[in-house]
Amino acid sequence: LFFLLGVWPRLHAGKAIADVQKDMRPNVVVVPSQRAKANMELTLPGTLLPIQEAQIFARTNGYVKRWLVDIGATVKQGQLLAEIETPEIDRELKQALANQQQVKANMELARSTAARWKAVLKENAVSPQEVDEKISALKARQADYAASQASVERLIQMKAFQRVNAPFAGTITGRNVEIGQLISTGNPDPNRWMFKVAKMDTLKLYISVPQSHMRMIKTDMPVNVLLKEFPLPFAGKVLRTAGALDPQSKTLLTEINVPNENSELASGMFVQAKFALNQTEPNILLPSNTLMVRQDGPQVAVVANNTVQMRKVKLGRDLGTQIEILAGVDDRDMIVTNPTDAMRDGVNVNMKVAEPEKPAAPPAAKPEDKPAAPKPADKPTAQAPATVAESKVK
Repeated sequence: LFFLLGVWPRLHAGKAIADVQKDMRPNVVVVPSQRAKANMELTLPGTLLPIQEAQIFARTNGYVKRWLVDIGATVKQGQLLAEIETPEIDRELKQALANQQQVKANMELARSTAARWKAVLKENAVSPQEVDEKISALKARQADYAASQASVERLIQMKAFQRVNAPFAGTITGRNVEIGQLISTGNPDPNRWMFKVAKMDTLKLYISVPQSHMRMIKTDMPVNVLLKEFPLPFAGKVLRTAGALDPQSKTLLTEINVPNENSELASGMFVQAKFALNQTEPNILLPSNTLMVRQDGPQVAVVANNTVQMRKVKLGRDLGTQIEILAGVDDRDMIVTNPTDAMRDGVNVNMKVAEPEKPAAPPAAKPEDKPAAPKPADKPTAQAPATVAESKVK
């Protein structure tokens, strides 16, 4: 009895002290750390371009004689687009042909002379030196003939360039030529093109993928191409990647091909490319209000056994209300939300797990919002029959 009378008050007093100490602990709200979903979507903007496009320039000097196609026209490979008059090339070609005939005549004369001198040499009527000179003269005339023939062939090719043909099948997307316009191949102006041809049965799309997602981009990966003008997406496919990041933007250039057999899409349209990515090791996502930025870097407060542990973290992408954590936090760690500057290692706290947000219930209809019940129609009242006297008065 004496023992109980001595121990019981002490136990009761110790419990009271523990309760007081527990009440003196700061209360914190924590959330468990969770990894992002393995399947994620990445949407990036881009502009549609033709699978093949070329600006057609003239290769000869002259004047435009006629043009045969205009913008929007569909052309075949090798189809004539325009013709150029080349009077100077024609005169040069005639002069080169005449010069070739002259050189050919001199070559034939040198050949016959060398043959006669070879025959005379057998009779020892001339010296070998003279025969060698005639043979060398023949070789020189043959070289002159080869040079004149090359000049003629060059001018013939230049004259063939007076016919401007389509390099491939496609659509004329630009015309920059008129009849009588001077064409000069010596003009270095890049805007002196004659036609623009584009092949648009398949369109290409260049997307800059961020470094954090580059490992998940694979060749032949399907891609949904979204446009505001169309309710359904268009099916695309990753054709190739650059294989190296842009040193300035730290992005991976990726080419996507989009079939366009029905010509529903046009070159130059702004689109959104949506990738369906599969992460082998998703990163941990934490609410933005759990992060503490201090002098030695970003940190979070982790609660274990009602004790605070400050941990340095490595940040990933900022998703607005959430932040990716690349290192420093494990799965299911309890992270303090809205931590104060007084948060330090070893602080004892009372932990409360934050409840998940519930979707807001639709507002209840007010009594005055209810439609008023229709009023019953007034029944016609029966009139009393007029008396005989009233009838007479009327």
